[in-house]
Amino acid sequence: MCDTALRIVIVEDETLIRRGLELLLADVGHEVAASLADAALLCDAVARYEPDLVVTDIRMPPTHTDEGLVAALAVRAAHPATGVVVLSQHVQRSYAHLLLGADAGSAGGATGGVGYLLKQRIADIDTFVRDLAVVAAGGTVLDPDVVAVMVDRARRSTSAVRSLTPRQQEVLALVAEGQSNAAIAAALFLTEKAVVQHMSRIYDALGLCVDADGHRRVQAVVRYLDDA
Repeated sequence: MCDTALRIVIVEDETLIRRGLELLLADVGHEVAASLADAALLCDAVARYEPDLVVTDIRMPPTHTDEGLVAALAVRAAHPATGVVVLSQHVQRSYAHLLLGADAGSAGGATGGVGYLLKQRIADIDTFVRDLAVVAAGGTVLDPDVVAVMVDRARRSTSAVRSLTPRQQEVLALVAEGQSNAAIAAALFLTEKAVVQHMSRIYDALGLCVDADGHRRVQAVVRYLDDA
């Protein structure tokens, strides 16, 4: 069961996946306010039901390219307090850049969180439900496979990521996933003080400004990795 019940709108054109999400979310105590097969209906549904969170597939009819992503960005602009999680079967680092870009929060600055997860993550129900809660609370969650592609690309480029130690690169990847200092410390068997020290050196090496806000921290790192 979830700690806090959320009102959620689902957008997924595949009936089995959509129905599976409905059952999963209801089973853990969330309210599915609307379950849609058409991304074009999303903005109207958000305006009507005022959900805490939207969960949408990226590739939707009619072209099965980026209709879901476009609808998610429209929600971010018109309803900045609504969290958005997009699901994909494919790793595409540009999606993370768009979701975290300034254009997504142009309507007064977004306060809701964002998430970009591969559909395979749904199978890990506990982690998936936790990720939804993080996004609904204003946090950011990026799929580890997406982050791995970004970090690997930056590591092989001429960017400053190559100058980071292996441990610092591990910390950087976890930051990009949206992990807190406490979670990073637990994952790498470090103290939180050590994580803060690593982060300070990483920010210096990458020329990033230190920001205590978790969403902005992820935003800065992802933009750097996407441009590397």
